[in-house]
Amino acid sequence: MRMRRRHFIATLAGTAAAGALARPAAPARADSAGFTFDTVKDQAVQLAKQPYDGSSPPLPDSLKSLDYQHFRMIDYRTDQALWRDGGLFQIQMFHRGFQYDRKVTIHTIESGEVREVEYSPSMFDFGPNKFQTNFDQSMGFAGFRLHFPLNRPDYFDEFAVFQGASYFRLIGRGEQYGLSGRGLAIDTASPQGEEFPAFTKFWLERPSPEATTLVIYALLDSKSTTGAYRFEISPDTETRLHVEAVLYPRLDIKKLGMAPLTSMYLHGKIANRPFSDLRPEVHDSDGLALHTGTGEWVWRPLMNPKALRVSAFSDQAPKGFGLMQRETDFHQYEDVIEHYQRRPSLWIEPEGDWGKGWVELVEIPSDEEINDNMAAYWVPETPVKAGVPVAFAYRATTLPGATPMPPIGRTVGTRTGPVVPVDAAKDDHKAPLRFWLDFTGADIPSLSDRLPVEAIVTVSTGKVDDVVCQKLEETVWRAAFTFTPDGRKDAEMRAFLKLRDKSLTETWTFRWTAE
Repeated sequence: MRMRRRHFIATLAGTAAAGALARPAAPARADSAGFTFDTVKDQAVQLAKQPYDGSSPPLPDSLKSLDYQHFRMIDYRTDQALWRDGGLFQIQMFHRGFQYDRKVTIHTIESGEVREVEYSPSMFDFGPNKFQTNFDQSMGFAGFRLHFPLNRPDYFDEFAVFQGASYFRLIGRGEQYGLSGRGLAIDTASPQGEEFPAFTKFWLERPSPEATTLVIYALLDSKSTTGAYRFEISPDTETRLHVEAVLYPRLDIKKLGMAPLTSMYLHGKIANRPFSDLRPEVHDSDGLALHTGTGEWVWRPLMNPKALRVSAFSDQAPKGFGLMQRETDFHQYEDVIEHYQRRPSLWIEPEGDWGKGWVELVEIPSDEEINDNMAAYWVPETPVKAGVPVAFAYRATTLPGATPMPPIGRTVGTRTGPVVPVDAAKDDHKAPLRFWLDFTGADIPSLSDRLPVEAIVTVSTGKVDDVVCQKLEETVWRAAFTFTPDGRKDAEMRAFLKLRDKSLTETWTFRWTAE
């Protein structure tokens, strides 16, 4: 399975899946025994005592100058995959090159021994690239991908990728890669610029032949902090990842982003920036879902803004959050290549009490779908101080778009547009807008249109009137209202459906801005 070119605030990924069985390449150089998570923690502690060194063995010009198309022509040979001699998991490596210039050291843990996987150019098919390929062992790798018989018993599907800084991607059964997770985010959308911590070492523990869970350890490094990570990953219809992390800060950190997610939203139902695009919608995720510490479910539809937007959702002891892809009908995208309807959602469930803080949503203007321009993560209220370890854990789960979550009514459409043509208004920023919100799920389809279902709409500034709530079809209710801005003042909106004294749906939220 190939992943198309992607940048976040800038990451890329891509290459192919495993094929038929063949003889595996053997890891090299036994190092030690008795490896545990404490081993990684000890390395992170010692690394934190040293000045940060982000250098990596330099790439030859032939690899550094590759464009994306030529870089993705470099494929790992399937007959070199690790662990092909038995079991349900196999490993393939990514070559360094293009923007993936940092060397990542990869080890396997088998029968109590830790072995570094040594690089050889014979592991790779360089395709039609014309450069010399007699690279030595110091070249190393850029990351790896994991394979498992996910969709059928006789084929090892690619289901996870760790490549680029601290990025990883996951998919469940029948899905295609979309949004990404990250080990850590530091100072995202901050004036001083974002810092990108990187996983520099990995250890992959070989499971028993019938095991369906794989354990991975990783060492993280950056200017501000080091970190020890333990990943426990279980591929399935809903692929599950359990993450344990301990950070050892070198410096005070102004804004720490825990369990960060990045995704792409180009355009959708919401009145948006103009694009010459035949496809009705283009996005890997269409909204941010929140399950707050008080039990409230909240939905914020994503939008490709004209200017950078940063939104904060304050909370205490959050139960969960995620970037979601709720629209799963091919005709909502009409894209026979990218198949956006197959992109997963990724749901984060904190373990333990994460205390006070906020989920931060960053929306970055973008004119191309190659850009991951959406980000969401948890920011703890307690400042991160140099020398004071920070420990946290969470579960990340891929969810198909049709997953009935939350257990109450959910938003499945947000549309907005001017009540009158914009050029007919003397002041565009005071022109009224009409909003249509569609809800379904839980009790919504069973409700008679004779019941007194009402839409409760509030705004922080401006004025709301002409609120209407009606059943559109067998499964959908629509709330509609007109919003008149108060000049150029930003407005936070909230809406939900109610029947007598019972809330029927999650709370829809939206941030209106004049830009």
